[in-house]
Amino acid sequence: MSHLYESKIKNMGNAGRNGGEYYTPRPLIKTIVKVVAPEIGKTIYDGAVGSAGFLVEAFEYLVSTSSTSGNGLSTKDVETLQKKTFYGKEKKSLAYIIGIMNMILHGIEAPNIVHTNTLAENITDIQEKDRYDIVLANPPFGGKERAEVQQNFPIKTGETASLFLQHFIKILKAGGKAGRVIKNTFLSNTDNASISLRKLLLESCNLHTVLDLPGGTFTGAGVKTVVLFFEKGKPTKKTWFYQLNLDRNLGKTNPLNEKDLEEFVELRLRQAQSPEDMETENSWTVNIKDIDQETFDLSVKNPNTPEEAPLREPKEILKEIAELDKETSEILNSIKDLI
Repeated sequence: MSHLYESKIKNMGNAGRNGGEYYTPRPLIKTIVKVVAPEIGKTIYDGAVGSAGFLVEAFEYLVSTSSTSGNGLSTKDVETLQKKTFYGKEKKSLAYIIGIMNMILHGIEAPNIVHTNTLAENITDIQEKDRYDIVLANPPFGGKERAEVQQNFPIKTGETASLFLQHFIKILKAGGKAGRVIKNTFLSNTDNASISLRKLLLESCNLHTVLDLPGGTFTGAGVKTVVLFFEKGKPTKKTWFYQLNLDRNLGKTNPLNEKDLEEFVELRLRQAQSPEDMETENSWTVNIKDIDQETFDLSVKNPNTPEEAPLREPKEILKEIAELDKETSEILNSIKDLI
């Protein structure tokens, strides 16, 4: 039933109907969950819950990792997963209903999901008891909030995604981990709000990984996105970038799959276990002290991309043609002599 339900939500998105906007590709969600690696006993939060894809995949991950460890789930673990692990908020009525039903069908019998506008909450009112260990989310792209909502945030902006990032940083516990999707323009926008927000993120959190996704990752959304992975409590010194380069164009008939992301997950796990910088054709490390300290520009600029051969001048091409013609003529003349 859960798989059937998920497929229906996905089809709503592919058909461009209401509801599909709440669907994030499941291979991407699974990858984000693997990298964040939640553990039983940690609270997991999504402030833009949508169809609850992040929460149900985190639930599946925790159940499967417990099974593969050989220990299985204790009665206490089951109670913790059911009642004290997954939390979320959702503004839109249809998404709220879809998310609740999705969690129930996946085995979470009493979802802790609240029907409310997350951004209507003043983040200065968030106390320690309100914080979570893990944030997993993909807030809406390109949304705009009214001036009265912007007053709830120290960095004023109408951009919904930027307000959500402030909310997530504030609501994380010290040492808490996050994986969230955002438009790639966040990394380089030159408006004051974006610059201030990048500064806040880099100074209050360790932005250890940025996953750069190709266009077409989100069916029907013509935007390029990145995934930010960060931990709250320590400033960023180095950020590891991975650029997902595929040999095909993504779309309805060629969606993103888990195999596409295997190299990223493998390299990220190795990166986490080793202090060495993991440099490949698709990945590189940026020292934060080397970026512009006024704009904090984090644009995706892969230094390891093979350089294309420069175009030759017409004179050079004509000269080579003449030399080849001369060589051909000499060969033909030598053949005639033999005849």
